[in-house]
Formats: sequence, C-alpha cells, structure tokens
Amino acid sequence: MSTVDFTKRGEGDGDAAEDAGAGPVTADGMMPLWAVSLGWELRRGRQVILSGQIRDRWWFDDEPADFRTVVAGLLEARGADVVGWWDPVAGLTFPLPGHAERFAALAANRPRTGARGTDRDAEGDGDAGGGDGRRDGDREAPRDERRNGDARGRRGADRERDRAGLLSPRRAGPARTFDDVVAAVHRVAASPDTSTAFVFQDVDHHLPPGRPESNAGYLRLRAAMADAATPHGAPPDRRPHARNAVLCAVGDVGRLPGWFHLEDPRIATLHIGPPDPGERRLWLSWLRDHFNGAADATRHDVEALVGATDGMAGWDIDALARTSWLRNAPLQKPDKLLEVHRLNVSVDPWTQLDRDTVARAAGVLGARVVGQAKAVDAVAAALQAAFVGIDFGGSGTARPRGAFFFVGPTGVGKTELAKAVAELMFGDQSAYARFDMSEYQQEHAAERLAGAPPGFIGHEQGGELTRRVQERPFSVLLFDEIEKAHPRVLDKFLQILEDGRLTDGRGQTAYFSQCLIIFTSNTGAEAVQELLYDGEEDLPYAALEAHFTRAVEEKFREIGRPEIYGRLKPGVVVFDMLRREHVVKIADRLLGQLAESVRERHQVDLVPDTDTLHPWITERMSDPEHQAYGGRQIRNEMERLRAAVVAHFLARRPAAGGRIRLGVDAAGTAWVRTEEREH
Repeated sequence: MSTVDFTKRGEGDGDAAEDAGAGPVTADGMMPLWAVSLGWELRRGRQVILSGQIRDRWWFDDEPADFRTVVAGLLEARGADVVGWWDPVAGLTFPLPGHAERFAALAANRPRTGARGTDRDAEGDGDAGGGDGRRDGDREAPRDERRNGDARGRRGADRERDRAGLLSPRRAGPARTFDDVVAAVHRVAASPDTSTAFVFQDVDHHLPPGRPESNAGYLRLRAAMADAATPHGAPPDRRPHARNAVLCAVGDVGRLPGWFHLEDPRIATLHIGPPDPGERRLWLSWLRDHFNGAADATRHDVEALVGATDGMAGWDIDALARTSWLRNAPLQKPDKLLEVHRLNVSVDPWTQLDRDTVARAAGVLGARVVGQAKAVDAVAAALQAAFVGIDFGGSGTARPRGAFFFVGPTGVGKTELAKAVAELMFGDQSAYARFDMSEYQQEHAAERLAGAPPGFIGHEQGGELTRRVQERPFSVLLFDEIEKAHPRVLDKFLQILEDGRLTDGRGQTAYFSQCLIIFTSNTGAEAVQELLYDGEEDLPYAALEAHFTRAVEEKFREIGRPEIYGRLKPGVVVFDMLRREHVVKIADRLLGQLAESVRERHQVDLVPDTDTLHPWITERMSDPEHQAYGGRQIRNEMERLRAAVVAHFLARRPAAGGRIRLGVDAAGTAWVRTEEREH
C-alpha cells in the first residue's frame, strides 16, 4: 500500500495516514497516482475534470483495470452509495452492482429539504417542493380532491409513468436525454441525505463547443457540479469531507470551453499522463512472465526495460509483451524489442539496400555532387555503418542513424547531397523532407515542429516534424539554414539527437532511430569573399575548414547553446568552395540539361561550343565576388545563354530535326547559329 489508504466509510480508519500528512506517495498496487490526486481534490471540496489517458489500462486493488473501474472503485471507497456513469453511447449506467436500484429509489423519492436547485428540474411536473410535498398538500384539502379528482388522477398517473420510465435504471444504451440526466443528477447530488458520485465521460463530443445549445448544456452541468452538497453521514473524525462528486472525463481538456472550468475555483483539472517509472515497474512486475525470455531475466533486465518504456501507455506495455514473442525479441534486449515494436515492420529497410550500391556510395554521390569529396565520404561512411548495423550499443532509445552538420559557402551542393542520399537509400526523392529554418525564427515556431499544446489552435494536427516521422520513420530530414532558427527550436533538436525521439502536443511520440538527419548552415559564408581577396588565388581547403569550424562554434556559443554544438561536432562537415575544375563540370551539367530541354520540346539538337564556353565561365567565376556564391552564380551566369536560345527560337523557328550551336564571343555575348547536319 501507499501512504494513502482509501477505504469505505465505517470500514476502518484508512484515511489516518493521509490525515497525518504522511511522506511522499509512491506507486503501489492499490491505484495509480492520479487516482490518489483525485481523492485529495475531492476532499478539498472540488469537482474535477479528468483529461488525458482516460482510455488506457490501469489497475485497482492489485489487478489490471480500465479507467472506469478505477474511478468507480475509488469513488465507492470514498463512501459513495451511488456511482453513476454517463457517456454519449450508453447513456447513464451504473458500473457497480446494486447502485442502479439505489439511484432509482433516490430519484423516485425527491428530497424536500437541503436540495438547492430542485426548482430547476428539467423533468418538473409543477411540484416546486417535490412529489411528496404535493401529496401532503392534497390530503389537507379534501374539497379540492372531490372537485378535481379526475385531474389529480391523471397527474398522478403521469408522475408514475415519469418515475417508471425516466428515473428507472436502464441497460446500456441512451437511457434519456442529456438534459434529463443532468437534471436528475443535479437534484440527487444537491441533497445531503445520501453520498453520491457521477462521472460524465466524453461530454465534449456530445456538446461541441461554440454552439448555443452546447453552452446551455455546459451551464447546466456546471450548476450540478457547483450545487453538490456535503453528505450528512460523513464521520466527524474524518475531516475534511468531500462533497458529492460530479466529475467530467475527457481526452483533451482543450476541447472544453475555457469558461466552463476556469471561471469557477471549485472546479479543478487533473491531467492523466502515461505511467511514471514506478508505475511502469508495477506493470512489468505483473506482466514479466508474459515476456519472451522472462525465465532468464534479471532485475537489471527489468529495470532497463522500465527506462526504455518511458512515455508508453499501459496498453502499449501489454502489447510490448506480445511483440516479444511475435518478433522473437527477448526481454534482455530492450533496444531491439522497442525498435521492432515501434516500427512494426518485419524487414529493416536499411538491410534491404543493395550491398554493391552501399559499397560504392561515395562514387554514386560524388557523381551527383561535384567537388565535395570530404562531405561525400563522410555521408557514405554513415550509410555503410547503418547498413552493416554495428554500433556502440543502445539504451532502448536509439539515436538517429546519422546526424550531419553541413557548413560552407552558399551554392556548393549541401541541399543537393541530401536529395542524392534519399534517392540512393530509398530510390525515391520523396523520402527526403526539407524544413526551411528561416520560417522558425520566432519563439512560438517551436510549436510547429512538435505541435501546439492542448487548448491552442492546431493542437489536433500535431507537429509538422513529428507527423512526418510518424508517417515515414525511414527518412532523410534536412533542416536548411539552421542558424536562422530560434534557440527554443534548437532545444527540440537536442532532444532528438540525445534521445532519438520527440513527443508532440497530443502526447504521441515520434522516433528518429531510422532517420538520417542533416543540418545545413551558411554561418561564416559572409566572410568568404574577404578571405578570397586577402589570401592566395586558390584558398587552401584547410584554411577554409578552420574558418567555418570556428565560425560555427562561436555561433552556438553566442546563442547560448554550446551543448548542441558538442553533440553535432563529430558530424560537422565543411564543404569546399568551387574550384576551377569543378566550375567546368557544373557548367557542362547545366548545358546538358538545357540541351535535353530543347530536344524534348522542339526535337532540335543543341550543341554547346565548349571552346568558347569553358574559358568564358572559368573567367567569370574567378572573380571573388562571383566565387563566393558557388553553383548558384554559375547558373546565374548561364541565364544569358538560355535567353539567347529563346530569342533564336522566336526569331528563326528552327525545324524539327535541325541542329544549333551555342557559344560566346570575345566580349562575352552569347550567340546561337544554325548548323547543317553532316550526312
């Protein structure tokens, strides 16, 4: 037992420990900690709105139990003689034996005193003082009885039908309208003659916020919560005494109108989160024998699984035990067990990559990203390590398969390399997701990645990043220009890099253990032009690497996040500037794309005059001002060539099957000439 013992009134002194102010409460088999908190709130005289994991599996009295059983058991242990439960599907039902009959008796015999709000009875038959009071009045006026006997008889028959129909217990199914249920609960809870408790579950689905009829329903329900009385039968030696309970249970308190609970200090909200470590330890002690390898498991193995299941619900832990048999993942290997459970795939896509393709990854990537041998080699090595599957072990919360920080001059292939990796790994560039960090410069932008908290607009949609990873756990994630993001956004990345997971505003966790994460940055790029002017004609790569490495470290220190740089430091890759030999290769690739476009659209062959184009583009890119902008500047320079081809087609309209040649003259002016085909 915990330091708090909940027992029914008159059956012992179980509240003594609580009244004595015992030490901190820890998880035990009696009930979850949130149920202990609920008991305390009730004794403080408050009504409670329970939100969160109301559909999870919990326990009560050392046995697994659902949410309804736990709450009903607690309320009965607190002394409730009647526990009722309403939901939009079943209507008003009674989870404990004998309570339906007690409620029917209470509802049929309306109290005459102490019941505030009986005049607001939605089922009212005109008896302001209750059914019994009217009958007493009738007996004191015999003349009226003789004069209006027929009318009274009809009214009496109507009352009997009301009692038999509206107030009698029903089987599962909508017993009566919501307003009728609230009116009956209001009347019964406001009476101090009997200890009662009622729970309204999923009321937010029955009364969608914003509708006038919904507001009226919430007002009636709040009146029932506020007018609940303290039962007379509470023992004087057990103070403080709880009022009759009228509770709400919803999945998300943000779906309730704020005024419903924020305007009344007698209504408290209690969030029910996933089991904490102590509660998970209890679950695993009950389910231990259901796991594969339980016979040989040590206490250390169980404790490792307690840590690995952080954030998992009770039903998840039960499903985890089943997964251990389905996937032959024993309890002693929590990292493997959690991975196969979360991904729910029988084949690891990383192991399905072609061995030869992985072995020559550097060559494949290098052919697409020109002049970045070091960056290509680093990424290829990460892909090969992920394919082989060798690492330093895991703690059950696996980190991403690779994390890189690409930094260097602008326009040198950082984004292109990320696309190339996605296509190499999955054969599909859609497996690559780009997040432009210039859109995350505000503090509140962190909510876009992981989702808005409950009660805020967009909460139901979750986060852009978490939703993407939940839908496609095998992805290449590119966070472009990371230096522009707000420091609070960077804190999210620290959690991803350290723990390999991120929980969104809805409480759903995205796992990044199968992702390749790439950050890009232009930090320090603004000084490249100055380095080129001050240094030698060809700036050595070592000097460029030292410059960018220093600039990145200073940037993270400047924003107060050196720990993020410490985590990323092994993956920092400095991209080289475009050298002369690389300029010609990139120019030839762009010219090839232009020629392919002309051939596809007009069935005309475009032949680049390399004798004039190569010297021209090399000279143009030797200017430090142009060189600082990398491949983007090469494309900008070649725009004049494309414009010349467009002008030629408008003026000459070459016939299909013809051939044209493209070049530049000594002044750098582009020309296009029609050529005869050789036969």
